[in-house]
Amino acid sequence: MQNDVVSYFLRLVAIDSESKNERSMADVLKLDLEELGAQVEEDNCHKHSDGNAGNLYAYIPGKIDKKPILFCAHMDTVTPGNGIKAKVENGRIFSDGTTILGGDDKSGIAEIMIAIKAIVDSGIDHAPIEVLFTIAEEIGLIGAKCFNKGKLKSAFGYALDAHQVGELTVGAPSQNSFVITIYGKEAHAGVEPEKGLNAIRIASEAIIAMPMGRIDFETTCNIGKIAGGSATNIVPNQVILKGEARSHNAQKLAQVCADIRHAVERTVAKHNNEIGKAEFSFIMETEYDAFSVSEDAPAVKLAQSALRQLDIPFTTGKGGGGSDANILNAAGVPMIIVGTGMNRVHTVAEDIQIDQLHRGVEFVEEMIRQYSDV
Repeated sequence: MQNDVVSYFLRLVAIDSESKNERSMADVLKLDLEELGAQVEEDNCHKHSDGNAGNLYAYIPGKIDKKPILFCAHMDTVTPGNGIKAKVENGRIFSDGTTILGGDDKSGIAEIMIAIKAIVDSGIDHAPIEVLFTIAEEIGLIGAKCFNKGKLKSAFGYALDAHQVGELTVGAPSQNSFVITIYGKEAHAGVEPEKGLNAIRIASEAIIAMPMGRIDFETTCNIGKIAGGSATNIVPNQVILKGEARSHNAQKLAQVCADIRHAVERTVAKHNNEIGKAEFSFIMETEYDAFSVSEDAPAVKLAQSALRQLDIPFTTGKGGGGSDANILNAAGVPMIIVGTGMNRVHTVAEDIQIDQLHRGVEFVEEMIRQYSDV
């Protein structure tokens, strides 16, 4: 494999790996990890997502008698992520504008791999290293949820899945997703609309009564998808609402979800008369639990120490999104999320600065060196 992170990153982004299609990426990474002396295993978690590749777990033995340190990134990308044609110009890498770049999360993969290669090639004694490359992160953290977390022996770890190098995310919220179906009554919209119960109108009234957007500094709620009706001349008898609520506080999350349900209940109850009776169903699912790692925790202190050594400015705080770190923290492995340099992700305007890639490698390498320093 390449020694240079830019060349390696360009190699990775040229490999198609949209969610559920990580096979080619997994094959390349498996060979490269084995070249680094890792013991590599691939699980069968792709069967849970109807994909074509499993999670990759790698263990790199060390001569320092310590628990391993874990580095995690995800192999999949959002769409449009096939046929990426990366360009390099004026110190940055970007796509041709028809696709994403894939820095989310191939910048994380590249920085992990090149940093480990530098450590291995240097011949220094180092602590054992665990690597986890997951599948289907972008469509619900499916790979991390399915992965057998009992394999992990690390004292703590890092998910390389944030923006600027030096960005340390030590907490993230829980997320509940919900699907609300409201049932009205069909009627001819032009001949006898008064005999119908318009499910879309009922849903609109319910949404107005719901908590929405930024609830407070650590709680949000959103309705992101609405589908219903069959034709303009038919009073719609069904509409489906899909949304989510997030909070760093479990009680607040439960309250927001209860308030949403109550808003629907109260609204639907008002549409009960001689014409008919509106009804609804409410399905809620916990997507992932919140995590919060103390700033005094070893994972945070090591990251900050490495950044200081490299003279890289850093910030430490909580984020608003979910990642594999939520799942791994819940399984008992203290994890924080660190930046890789990715920028404007999930858009065709995505790019990454070359110096950020280099800094990311230095950061991972320095953490391994300091962790191994007994």
